[in-house]
Amino acid sequence: MKNPALNISLTPYDDIFKTDEGRNTEEIKPIAISELKPFESQPFKVLLDESMDELVESIKQSGVLSPVIARPHKDGGYEILSGHRRVKACELAGISEIPVVVKKLDDDTATILLVDSNLQRENILPSEKAFAYQLKLEAMKRRAGRPPKENVSQIGTNLRSDEILASQAGESRNQIQRYIRLTNLIDPLLEMVDEKKIALNAAVEISYLGSKEQAELIKVIEKEETSPSIAQASKIRKFAEEGRINVDVMDSIMQEQKPEKVKITFKEDKLRKYFPKHYSAKQMEDTLLKLLEDWHRKKQREHER
Repeated sequence: MKNPALNISLTPYDDIFKTDEGRNTEEIKPIAISELKPFESQPFKVLLDESMDELVESIKQSGVLSPVIARPHKDGGYEILSGHRRVKACELAGISEIPVVVKKLDDDTATILLVDSNLQRENILPSEKAFAYQLKLEAMKRRAGRPPKENVSQIGTNLRSDEILASQAGESRNQIQRYIRLTNLIDPLLEMVDEKKIALNAAVEISYLGSKEQAELIKVIEKEETSPSIAQASKIRKFAEEGRINVDVMDSIMQEQKPEKVKITFKEDKLRKYFPKHYSAKQMEDTLLKLLEDWHRKKQREHER
């Protein structure tokens, strides 16, 4: 009887390496889970949540539909590049072997593959994006190499890497840099960002504080039982840069009244009928905003008559 864990179906991103050279440096084979080691700088979390329970059940029923991607580890065994969740799910399902695509890759290529393959997941935490973008950008810069001596613009080279990463990730370059700023947050604050207790832009402002100041801010957040708005976070950063920040100042800023927010939500089924089927949520949002802007301008013209 065939082992259901050996049901193999290659994932699309694997096609990146389907050159003649790539075919000569990889193989697919069943490998004992005990021989697989996590990537040293793995930025993606393996959570034992409902999604993991569903994956375990799926593997029990249908086997592993996409093989893990790994490379030989310098100390023996294999280092996982893609499939950390699948490996954990197999452990929980009591499966001892898993199909693995073995690739012989250098550190930078391995890092880029790790980030690209994991960013295909639907739900990515801000902290995961932060460290993933940082890892990939650093790898891209190393692969690009330093500019020749006659080209003194190192910044230009870095910006090109930013732009390439932004294009590949479907984000703006500024948004990429905002996420990378989050790597300067201490763990408790970063967890608050993941839990949506602190907004991304507010967290970016806080990231400019030192670790001691960030720890003091956590105490203030707990005392006031509220998180800083973007305006409050910007004010705290400004006071810190001027050397005028302390717990009392933070507390005073956090006690300032926040403007009331208007939150309007629409159920997807109510909106979807007005848009083409292929429209993403972002495309629908952009279209709605443009229509509102047109409506607002029309109202202004009518008022001016």
